[in-house]
Amino acid sequence: MDTKVSHAAAELKRLGMLSCTGDEARAFLHAQLTSDVAGLAADRARHAGWCSAKGRLQASFLVLPHAQGFLLQVARDIAPAVARRLGMYILRAKAKLADASDAWVQMGLWGAGAAQRLAALGLPVPSGEFAVAHAGDAVVVRVAPLRFLLALPAAQRTRVLDALGDAGDEAWALEEIRAGRALIAQATQDLFVPQMVNFERLGGIDFKKGCYPGQEIVARTQYRGVLKRRMARARVAAAAAPGDELYAAELPGQASGTVVNAAPAPEGGSEMLAVVQISALEASGALRLGAADGPPLELLPLPDAA
Repeated sequence: MDTKVSHAAAELKRLGMLSCTGDEARAFLHAQLTSDVAGLAADRARHAGWCSAKGRLQASFLVLPHAQGFLLQVARDIAPAVARRLGMYILRAKAKLADASDAWVQMGLWGAGAAQRLAALGLPVPSGEFAVAHAGDAVVVRVAPLRFLLALPAAQRTRVLDALGDAGDEAWALEEIRAGRALIAQATQDLFVPQMVNFERLGGIDFKKGCYPGQEIVARTQYRGVLKRRMARARVAAAAAPGDELYAAELPGQASGTVVNAAPAPEGGSEMLAVVQISALEASGALRLGAADGPPLELLPLPDAA
C-alpha cells in the first residue's frame, strides 16, 4: 500500500457519548470534573475525570465542545449509569445531561493518509493535537499527529463506514494503549485516583481550579507524594482484560496491580495499561497475569507525554 495515502479506520463501539446542554452546562461540568471546563475553548478537546468523594475515578471523559454545549466521550458500558448519577448533581442548574450514545457514531481514523481521507469526506482537518474542528453537527479531533477521532450523527454511519472501512475497535484500543491513555470502564470504576492513570500528565487535572468531588484527595496525592501505584504499559503472551489482577514474586499472596485496558497485540497475546504498585515495578522479578505463576509481563515504555 502506498504510505502516502494509507489509512486505517474503526468504528468505536466500546465508546459511548454523553451530552450536556443548557445555559449552565459549562459551569456544571467545571464544578464536577477534574479539569478546567470553564476555560475550554470551542476548538479544543480535553481529558477529564469524574471522581467519587474519596477521589476514585467513576469515569474518564474526553470533553468535546459542541454547538449545543458539550459532548463527553466515555466507556459505553458505563454511559447510562454515569449519565444518571452525574445528572443527579444538576439540581437547579440550567443544564441537561443525557446518554446520547445511540445518537452518535464514533470513528477512529489513523495513518499517513488519514488527513486526506478526512478531506475526501468533506470534513475539516484540525491543525494541532487535541484541536477540534466542526462541520455542521460533525466533530473532528486530532488526538495525535496522524490520528483523528470523528463524532458524527448516527444517520451518517453507513456513509462513513462505506468510505473508510472498519478495522475493528480493538485496533484503535491498541493505539490508545500505546499512547498511554487510560479508559475507565465498568470493571475499573472506583479503583484509581486520577494520578494512578497519569491524568495529570495528560492535562486531565487542573490543580488551580475550584472544588470538585474528590478534589482534596487528588490534591493531597499530588502535593504530599503519597502515590503508591502508577500506570505501566506491558505485553503478555495471553489474553488480558480490564480488571484482571497482576502478581509479583515479592507478594505472591496478594495482587500487586490491575489491568486498566487491554487489546490484542499483532504478534499475539495482549498489550495493556495496568496500575501497579511502584515497589513491584522497581523489583527485579517479573509481574505475572492472573496468578503468582501466571504468564509473565514484559514491561514496555510509555510515551513521554504519558
